[in-house]
Amino acid sequence: MGQPLQTLTAEMAWTAGSDQRLWLSMLVDAMEQVSRPELRAKPCEEPTLAGLRAQLALPASIRFASPFSMLN
Repeated sequence: MGQPLQTLTAEMAWTAGSDQRLWLSMLVDAMEQVSRPELRAKPCEEPTLAGLRAQLALPASIRFASPFSMLN
């Protein structure tokens, strides 16, 4: 009939998602760094806050859309 279905082994799944794991790992590291009390006590610069506020004001579909999906 057709080719037999391949099962996704744990190793294949681990390798396939390496970019996603790297991004998530970097996000967790950044959040751990900024959650330290000595960094939380420092004021944030106004241009940085303005940029974050502008980005958060966008609808989620625009903020999280890939450039490819925006072209189609």
